Amino acid sequence: MDRELGCIKEAERLAPVKQRGRAARRASRAGGGEQNSHLKTPFITRKIPTYDLASEESLIKIEQAADTILAELGIEFREDPETVALFKKAGGQVTPISEDIWNIKFEPGMVREILKTAPERFTQHARNPANSVDIGGDAMVFAPAYGSPFVMDLDRGRRYGTIEDFENFVKLAQSSPWLHHSGGTICEPTDVPVNKRHLDMVLAHMRYSDRAFLGSITAPERAEDSIEMCRVLFGTDFVAQNCVIMGNFNSTSPLVWDGVSTRGIRAYAEAGQGSIHLPFLLGGAVSPVTMPGAVAQGLAESMVGCALTQLVRPGAPAILASFLSSLSLRSGSPTFGTPEPALGSLVMGQLARRLKLPLRCAGNFATSKLPDGQATTQGMMSMMSAIQGGANYILHSAGFLDGLLSMSYEKFVMDTDICGALHAYLNGFEVNDDTLGIDSLREGGPGQHMFGTAHTLAHYQTAYWDTDLNDDQPFESWSEQGGEDAGIRANRKWKQILADYQAPHMDQDKEEALLDFVARRKSEMTDAWY
Repeated sequence: MDRELGCIKEAERLAPVKQRGRAARRASRAGGGEQNSHLKTPFITRKIPTYDLASEESLIKIEQAADTILAELGIEFREDPETVALFKKAGGQVTPISEDIWNIKFEPGMVREILKTAPERFTQHARNPANSVDIGGDAMVFAPAYGSPFVMDLDRGRRYGTIEDFENFVKLAQSSPWLHHSGGTICEPTDVPVNKRHLDMVLAHMRYSDRAFLGSITAPERAEDSIEMCRVLFGTDFVAQNCVIMGNFNSTSPLVWDGVSTRGIRAYAEAGQGSIHLPFLLGGAVSPVTMPGAVAQGLAESMVGCALTQLVRPGAPAILASFLSSLSLRSGSPTFGTPEPALGSLVMGQLARRLKLPLRCAGNFATSKLPDGQATTQGMMSMMSAIQGGANYILHSAGFLDGLLSMSYEKFVMDTDICGALHAYLNGFEVNDDTLGIDSLREGGPGQHMFGTAHTLAHYQTAYWDTDLNDDQPFESWSEQGGEDAGIRANRKWKQILADYQAPHMDQDKEEALLDFVARRKSEMTDAWY
């Protein structure tokens, strides 16, 4: 231990003074990433292998269990006879339950056959072509958290989200080089009527970001509005031939797809746009308490959602998805960031690759109420499972707190810093004569430091990912500067980012046309708050 401490002290003594002062310089930066510019990409191309947890025998058993669920129990569909007709025509065994409810059973292999026309990889175009993303294969996309009704920060605490908060989070996401996608409902703008807020949210993504984004899914007409706004922004012909927007659809577990979701899925698919098909499974509540059972159920539900897109329009982009969560069986509360769902996410990656479908799963999940140690440990347990499992689209990459009920300003910038580190992790490393660095050892010889060797000077700017938020100074320096923890630094950071934010350019005629569309649609509806 004495030898280790001595090495650390020697490194501190030899480190250039200008490097010791970099924490102060970071405080003045806005979005960050300058010191890691070699890692910045519109999306990640993974250069490390996925971790295949389950054996071939286990994967076959899970797939057979999913087939058994579909063949013997079936999926219940509600309030969407057109979807029922599509599945019946494809060979589904339809049993009416009531006037607006049907059960459909699927012979083993039927759904997989339908899915063969779905693309293994596709591009979602951004209004800035440099920010378009690929989803599928070895491509990986990070997006902010989604759906929280509350927001929180260290100054004002927890409160209902507003449209100002929503716009702020779009700006924070746009400012980070470590997110690739603007996301969707980053928080609920509860100060805008429910039936109109989708217009303001889509408009905010379009005005304050030039990245790809998600549209509304809360009602079929809102999905149609989202697509129509894209026609205004991108042009009708371009939208007809390219994916420019996606919807994130939840099944109603266990084993139900409701009409709001299926009609929305059909709207996106008819327009050739993408959709994500996500069972939200709480183990012991709406899925088996054992993880293999939850994975099998989730696979069955998500496959059926994806299959619907192909019945509507073969080749429409569809993302298999999984949201696995454990449950406190003492209290009934969801528990996020636990090891069992992380294992499930690894297996979902294997199953998605066997289906040749892009995957969305896991994310930076936490039930902590503050951006603290609990939030970090839970978040990394969950996030790393998506990374290692080969997820292609990772929603909830930044900001998730309070079991998804709250979006945190501080955790948002803390998480984007982690996303930067994951860019380096997923980049892997190359082994060659230069990276083996023997010349660096030769130059000084045994017992000599290598701070000034030619090899160090050639690589020091890109050898290591460099945090934009952490404090890695010696204890004495940190203490003398006020002893701030990560939350305080993050609080200052997000405020600086918003102060320095500049909106990406948008053609004035397009902006005016979008504003006119939103104003017209709002004028056609009376306010509805539920």
